[in-house]
Amino acid sequence: MLELSPDEWVAVHLSLRIALVATAVALPFGLALAWLLARKQFWGKALLDGLVHMPLVLPPVVTGYLLLISFGRRGPIGAFLADHFGIVFSFRWTGAALSCGVMGFPLLVRPIRLAIEAIDRKLEDAAATLGADRFWVFLTVTLPLAMPGVIAGMVLCFAKALGEFGATITFVSNIPGETQTISAAIYAFTQIPGGDAAAGRLVLVAIAISLAALIVAEWLARRAGTRFHGE
Repeated sequence: MLELSPDEWVAVHLSLRIALVATAVALPFGLALAWLLARKQFWGKALLDGLVHMPLVLPPVVTGYLLLISFGRRGPIGAFLADHFGIVFSFRWTGAALSCGVMGFPLLVRPIRLAIEAIDRKLEDAAATLGADRFWVFLTVTLPLAMPGVIAGMVLCFAKALGEFGATITFVSNIPGETQTISAAIYAFTQIPGGDAAAGRLVLVAIAISLAALIVAEWLARRAGTRFHGE
């Protein structure tokens, strides 16, 4: 049986909390943006789509630096949030969740957008002709039919958040018990003599969590497909 030290358990628990919070907070924004990109035509749509996917092509360190100068205590957004609401992101686990959410956001939006685009708009139009407003149509028709894509996007975002390293360590550093996720802990253990065993255990834990998430996602996607598509 795999036995982890207290410090290793802290890194695992922190990683799971950060990944779950990042995915949950990003989900409503991802749904709204995916629907906008899938259903609306407007000036600057290509630019918006490019900005959404920018974290995928930028070096993670660049994304982390941009977060640091924007949401740090001296950054314009970070200073405003700290002074008026007492919200601090830099060098906090909440900052790690923010950076993980930003890095995983494109992977959340893309599958949801593709799922919405695949829905026959006649079904939405039929619901609208029966008196349903736009939000109710989305809630009762679009969202259920797009559920497999939503699940896929959530799993991809969670997996990315779980394994994120570059942007997180640049923005919130590698503070044990506060911002040291599994990836950061593995990096730290590889830098000290005799840390290979601990790094290896965390690697196995990361693999197990990721595999479990994929299995659960496949099961949920199949159930959603059976329920709403009769597949």
